[in-house]
Amino acid sequence: MTTLSLRLPESLHKGVQAAAKRDGISINQFVATAVAEKLAALLTEDYLAERAERASREIYLAALDQVPDIEPVKDDERDPLG
Repeated sequence: MTTLSLRLPESLHKGVQAAAKRDGISINQFVATAVAEKLAALLTEDYLAERAERASREIYLAALDQVPDIEPVKDDERDPLG
């Protein structure tokens, strides 16, 4: 485990303190979870960008051509307002 000294504006510290208390966890746990969530989001963005680089519109359209053109099962229709 690594110790990290972190300087926060007072308003941000109070917000973190309140949120951690509301969740019933320590400030340390709250910050560690927040950092983990942000890191996961950044890694996901990188992963999706890398996948997009390998994407092929032709292969995508060929896959769609294999989907049968049939009516949806009852109660499985797309709600145009939803």
